[in-house]
Amino acid sequence: MTNFKIPAANKQLKIITRGIVHLEVKSELKKKLEKSHKEQKPLTIKAGFDPTAPDLHIGHAVLLTKMRQFQDLGHRVVFLIGDFTAKIGDPTGKSTTRPALTDEEIVENAATYQRQVYKILDPEKTVIQFNSEWLSGMKFDDVIRLSAKYSVARMIEREDFKIRLSQGKPISMHELLYPLAQGYDSVAIKADVELGGSDQLFNLLVGRDLMGRFNLAPQCILTMPLLEGLEAREDNGKIVGDKMSKSLNNYVGLEEEASIQFGKLMSICDPLMWRYYDLLSLKSNSDIAKLKKGHPKEAKVALAKEIVARFHSETDANKAEKKFNSLFGAQGKNVVPKDAKEYVFAAQKGSEVALLNALVKAKLASSNSEAKRLLKQGAIVVNGNRVNDLSYKLKKGSYEIRAGKKRWAKITIE
Repeated sequence: MTNFKIPAANKQLKIITRGIVHLEVKSELKKKLEKSHKEQKPLTIKAGFDPTAPDLHIGHAVLLTKMRQFQDLGHRVVFLIGDFTAKIGDPTGKSTTRPALTDEEIVENAATYQRQVYKILDPEKTVIQFNSEWLSGMKFDDVIRLSAKYSVARMIEREDFKIRLSQGKPISMHELLYPLAQGYDSVAIKADVELGGSDQLFNLLVGRDLMGRFNLAPQCILTMPLLEGLEAREDNGKIVGDKMSKSLNNYVGLEEEASIQFGKLMSICDPLMWRYYDLLSLKSNSDIAKLKKGHPKEAKVALAKEIVARFHSETDANKAEKKFNSLFGAQGKNVVPKDAKEYVFAAQKGSEVALLNALVKAKLASSNSEAKRLLKQGAIVVNGNRVNDLSYKLKKGSYEIRAGKKRWAKITIE
């Protein structure tokens, strides 16, 4: 790595801008990259994380992956843990004030963050800082001077604040201070670029504005999309579905077993797979383009193995693939148990049977409500394809249906 040189700006931009939602401002970023390349001096890339939960999933990895791309291009990454701002509570996207964390929760969650992020980031190229280093030492007159650099009118332009005001819901003063505190982090770090989720754009822009008021070159901003969960599907050319969340059970945890990670990733639809490639893969654009010319199954296996290897090892990824194939067959199709019960139903309304009704009649679900729940959870697989459409119909023909992990039935519609 001693001979490594920071690449030309245009080459960097192709990698940096893949999968992003918003870039502020492209011309400024290009100038910074050109200067960095000319002087072979790395930029300072900042991304902040409030330690709000102990477990991370690959939805969080979207931002971490972009950080790793900056590292691989030769830049300095600051992983900022918002141990001080976590005591305030970020209202972003919330209809009510988010409860602040206790000191014990912050310390515990921050420790797990540091362990988990190195599954993606290069430890030798990562600087971990805590914003309590500069925020906790501020006196009240420091806070007043900082507050004087931003107007209330600008603050309440924030979308979630506007909605709450229109609904007559309260906004506490400490919520107005949160964006200022987060913005001051950029001043303290002297960030060249800040990364964040698309829901954080307002806060990141506050940081950009504050840097200018402190006579610093304003940071450029890159925002990343919120990753859709495993059951998301394509609708009219767009990926639709709930964002990845542990509470919705549509996630892949960074510390889940390798075989579980692999199986979950193999369950996603093909359009979602390509989105995951754009947001999570460290493969080059040209390598992904080559995969798109091949069979989608091979591309999906490659994606699953890449992600599992990142969070575990290549050996674990290979073992996970073998285990998956032993359970579901080399082609990824479900292997139906020999003792699976067979059912024959007469087609209704001409030539179809509602899947909901078939699940109950075949005793794969105890009731119509359970059948709906299983479909919503993505727990129903029909002929090897996961189905979550409540209105799904079975036409005349034969079907192998799995509910959950172990319940099977062979259904024929006549």
